[in-house]
Amino acid sequence: MSTERYLEFEWHTNSPGNGESGVGLIKRIVDLVRQIENVTTICDLGCGNGYLASQLGALGYSVTGIDASKSGIDIAKSNHANSSQSAPATFVQSLIDKDLKSRLSLPSVDLVISSDVVEHLYRPSDLFEAAQQLLKPGGHILVTTPYHGYLKNVVLAASGMMDNHFSALHDGGHIKFFSVRTLSTLMERHSFTNLQFSYYGRGPFVWKNMLCHGRRSN
Repeated sequence: MSTERYLEFEWHTNSPGNGESGVGLIKRIVDLVRQIENVTTICDLGCGNGYLASQLGALGYSVTGIDASKSGIDIAKSNHANSSQSAPATFVQSLIDKDLKSRLSLPSVDLVISSDVVEHLYRPSDLFEAAQQLLKPGGHILVTTPYHGYLKNVVLAASGMMDNHFSALHDGGHIKFFSVRTLSTLMERHSFTNLQFSYYGRGPFVWKNMLCHGRRSN
């Protein structure tokens, strides 16, 4: 089945989604990026409508946002055209796979970000293969995805929210559900090391999101 089916998403607004929670996650990502030393160039894989990429561009980073969604890229470009930020982001519509860098003739970057994308992919390895090709040796990766763990799943089951959370009654949505262990395994298989996890939303072991910062091995 085509990866494109899972990457496409119809964007209608220039917001990060999920209301205040989504805005808070973006702020958390930006704070983490600012703590990483010697980063000037960034690729946002699965940039959606460009909200995060635009926030980073406003801080002076050179950012390329890539997404398979035509509506998302159209919104990103439209908003960018009216932007006065010092280092405006560039937006490109494309599938995300291991041939991404060569297909688009993209330069290598210091940091790849992918925010709440991997859980939508039929083949999550596509994202990490693309990141490996895009990153400079020793470059950084920052991935966010909804958090799943034993205690959280118990809480969902006990509260009767399991069917709602793992709904199979709508098209698209999340098709992969990662724990710290499974996300670590996937990233390590693709030669990302020094993994450091942090969390966002709710409280210990029932977090909304987890954020993983790693490095590409030389």
